[in-house]
Amino acid sequence: MPAEAALKQDDLQSVMTALGRAARAAAAELALAEPEAKKLALQAAARAIRSQAATIAAANATDMAAARTKGLTPALLDRLELTPERIEAMARGLEEVAALPDPVGRTLAEWERPNGLKIARVSVPLGVIGIIYESRPNVTADAGALCLKAGNAAILRGGSESFHSAGAILDCLQAGLKEAGLPEAAIQRIPTTDRAAVGILLTLTDFVDVIVPRGGRGLIERVQRESRVPVFSHLDGMVHTYVHAAADPEMAVAVVVNAKMRRTGICGATETLLVDRALAESQLPALLQALKEAGCIIRGDASVRLAMPEAEAATAEDWGTEYLAPIIAVKVVAGLEEAIDHINRHGSHHTEAIVTDNAAAAARFLDEVDAGIVMHNASTQFADGGEFGMGAEIGISTGKLHARGPVGAEQLTSYKYKVRGQGQTRP
Repeated sequence: MPAEAALKQDDLQSVMTALGRAARAAAAELALAEPEAKKLALQAAARAIRSQAATIAAANATDMAAARTKGLTPALLDRLELTPERIEAMARGLEEVAALPDPVGRTLAEWERPNGLKIARVSVPLGVIGIIYESRPNVTADAGALCLKAGNAAILRGGSESFHSAGAILDCLQAGLKEAGLPEAAIQRIPTTDRAAVGILLTLTDFVDVIVPRGGRGLIERVQRESRVPVFSHLDGMVHTYVHAAADPEMAVAVVVNAKMRRTGICGATETLLVDRALAESQLPALLQALKEAGCIIRGDASVRLAMPEAEAATAEDWGTEYLAPIIAVKVVAGLEEAIDHINRHGSHHTEAIVTDNAAAAARFLDEVDAGIVMHNASTQFADGGEFGMGAEIGISTGKLHARGPVGAEQLTSYKYKVRGQGQTRP
């Protein structure tokens, strides 16, 4: 695995242009690749990840040691760490993406006009996708696999904390491409942690078709501000779970604890719990106690502190904070309408959930909450492309253009119109 390239500022533009040019050429070849070739490349990459598991783990150990020295938070360390189980999960994810139906070349709609013209809308790759992500090295495998499946070339830029881990994973992806006879430039990464390289990537309009940023608010805002290339935004996960008055008590406890505590450092983790005022005496204490016993710090409003005096007082800032840690903000709301209003005001349009046995309340919540994913009686930790049957995801899009929610292989395609005639001319 090559070490980070020491690039002078004068050389950076030429290096990035070369990456873009190679990606554009690879994308043209991938757009015409047979589905079986892409499938074979992903299967070979999965085998390479398993055979190189020790190398990947060693690279990750280097990154983890440096991250601890830098004083990264427990949440960021959890995102960065590659356990044997997570390495195996990457390999399985590649195989699951390989097994998906090929999203390229599908006829989405077709019709015939009165003049005899036959029109078909057919799915095609987007082209070259730049993916900018932070400290989760497994995104290297997910993003590379999904771009390849959809016939796109990828230029990856992971966080500096995961530089060695991402490099070891990229080696496996490129080994799979080589084995399948596809261009290795189909999946590349920026060979430096220099932040200036990101700025250049955002301006490569001749070579890059879409930018996908996946990370914290600072990264997203920078990309949206500087990019001259269209952006799929993956904003922070300001996620809520609302326990409605008609919630089953045991289900509510199980869902809430899992939604918050299964993995606190992922974007689908619940950060604010809303509880119906009708449950303030009957169910709220049990919910708070279960969270406390699971190791969660509770910050609550006056009603919550009445039920659990040792809870910390919530501030206005807490209602908009993505903790990515075992901390939760808890608020008692008057009912369904206030819960929906609170979520639409403070949420990031990522994932929101209601726990209730009332079908009408659930239907209204699912219809009125403005988010890419809305859930009924399920943990928000299911906000994941793999759990949706997509094999993996490149991110959760919180915007409303082109793709929304989990972005899998199908969402990484566009379409063209194919029009067939018999010599028609327009009067």
